[in-house]
Formats: sequence, C-alpha cells, structure tokens
Amino acid sequence: MRQMIFRFGTPALATGCLIMLALIATNRELPSALTSLFETANLQSFKILFISIILEAFPFILLGVLFSAVLQVFVTDAMIRKFTPRNRIAGVLFGGLLGIVFPLCECGMIPVIRRLIRKGMPSYIGIVYLLAGPIVNPIVYTSTFTAFRTTPEMAYYRMGLAFVVAIIIGFIFAKFVKSSPLRGDNQPIHLTGVSAASQAPFHMISTQPIEPKGNKVRGRTSATLAHASDEFFEMGKYLIFGAFLTAIIQTAIDRSTLVSFADQPLFSYFFMMIFAFILSICSTSDAFIASSFSGIFQQGPLLAFLVFGPMIDFKNTLMMLSTFKVKIVLILIALTAVLTLTGALLVGVLL
Repeated sequence: MRQMIFRFGTPALATGCLIMLALIATNRELPSALTSLFETANLQSFKILFISIILEAFPFILLGVLFSAVLQVFVTDAMIRKFTPRNRIAGVLFGGLLGIVFPLCECGMIPVIRRLIRKGMPSYIGIVYLLAGPIVNPIVYTSTFTAFRTTPEMAYYRMGLAFVVAIIIGFIFAKFVKSSPLRGDNQPIHLTGVSAASQAPFHMISTQPIEPKGNKVRGRTSATLAHASDEFFEMGKYLIFGAFLTAIIQTAIDRSTLVSFADQPLFSYFFMMIFAFILSICSTSDAFIASSFSGIFQQGPLLAFLVFGPMIDFKNTLMMLSTFKVKIVLILIALTAVLTLTGALLVGVLL
C-alpha cells in the first residue's frame, strides 16, 4: 500500500507543486475551468501552506544531503572512529553538543545521521545528535532569543531542556539498544559501539554504490553530486508527502479554538506538543510562531512546543520511518514526548 502511495502519489504531488510554482513565478491565474476549484478560503490556505512548507524545508534538505555526500566521499570510516569518543558518557555529551559545530535543521538531519552511523559512529551518539542538533545550535538560539525579546529566558530554557532530553535518551539507547537502529541492519553492536554493518564500506551496504575514481578532485566532486542527488530524491518524496498531509491538517484547524485549550492547564501542554507535531515547522523559524501565542498560552506549554516540535514532527517521522526500524522510531517518539512533557511541566511550575 505504501509503495503504491509513493509510486503514484509522489509524482502527482510533485507535478502539482511545479505547476503552482510556475503560476506564482509567471504571476498568472489558473485556467477558468479550474478556478472554481480554488475559490474557497480553505483551499487557498492549503496552497499557501503546502508551498511554504516545501520552500522552507528545501534548503535544509539540500544542505543535509550535501553534507551527507561530503561525509561519504571525503571522510573515511577510520576518521569517524578516531574522533568519536569511545566512552559512553563522553560520547553522549559529544552528540549533544555536535550541533554547535554542525548546525542543521531537522529537515536535513536524517541523511546525515544515517551516513554517520554507517561510517562508524555509535548509534546512540547519532540519536543524540538527531534530537539535540536542530535545537542546540547558534542559529536556533539566535532566532529564539530574537522572537522572545520580552522574555529572553525562553531561549535558555529551550536550549537546556532540549539538551537534557537528548542526553537522557542517549544514555537509554547506549544501555539498552544493542543492534543497529537502521532499517536492514540486524548486526549486533560490538563493544566499541560500532556495528559490523557500520564497519563495512558503504558500497557494501548501499543499493546503488557510487565510488569516486581515484583521488582526483573531479572524480570526487562528481561522486559527491551523485550521492547527494540519490539522497535528495529518497528524502524528498517523504517531505512532499508529509507536507501535503501537514497542509491538510493545518487548514482544518481553526485558530480560535486555541483559546479554549489554553484554559486547561495540563491539556494545554499536550495540545501544544501535538500542535507542534502537526505544524512541522523548521526549528529556525518555529520560535516566531510560538511567540505569537504568548498572550494565549503560558511559558510551559510554549516551551513544550519549542522542544518537542524540532525533535519529533510529522515530516521527520516519515523520514525516520524510511531510515530507522519502526520499533526504534516508536520508542524514540514515546521517550521524547514523556521527557519533554515532564521537563516543560517542571519549568512551568517553577515559573
């Protein structure tokens, strides 16, 4: 069923996307025969939301796959193992702070994490980087601090809670997950934290290997672009499908209903976390959305929105399902939700 959806649905959605972009670029209206289909305000909102999600996520997906391709071609397995801490505590802390050096949005994290794990990075470090990287980085800190100018402490609370949640999950995975979390990899992880599949060259794992010819710059450049294009089209189909469903859900939600939810203390946390999951906004811009609700929701629910959304949302859930085992994804979502809710509740009580 899923193969049928992506086989026929993704090309249809991509074609519709290109048509919309062409109409916007040429500043033309739809043909009169189709105009009646887009007269309602809901459909107009759907078009705007769908295109905005695609355009917002596109550069970060591209950045992620390019970085992933560079890792594949220029970074050897030995280099990854050399710079990755062997100690579990140091490794988890290393993964939590890696976003400061390599700040990537959640939209581009999946291909990078998959590449790093296959290159030899212990899976629990990759999971920590996957969760903390989209939040604990200078770009997101700056955007959050700017969005909450009247309450700048929100930026500190967001960085701190995200780091703590990612670290706790990292220790749990380091303790209990003994096999590779990637789809198709069933080998046990050795004492060094590296699976047999990760130790093998990538061309033994990838279904379509592309190796650079020699050490020439030209050959390595073409190999990088080839890897990037393969990763981009693999991740892009999930982005398009996720953006389509996200736009539908967002269009169906009435903003006026938010006020009634904010009056219920505990339920407001659940609502904002679910709302963040549905909206699937990139971490570089979600702070401005959250700040617009400052007069409705308290800081605790807003913090839950800011932390849970970049870690787990609708778009990257589909991408994670394409990369990680289903069991791993479900455990990751459950742990992130429980820890984020607990931390946000504590902050809300203290405030």
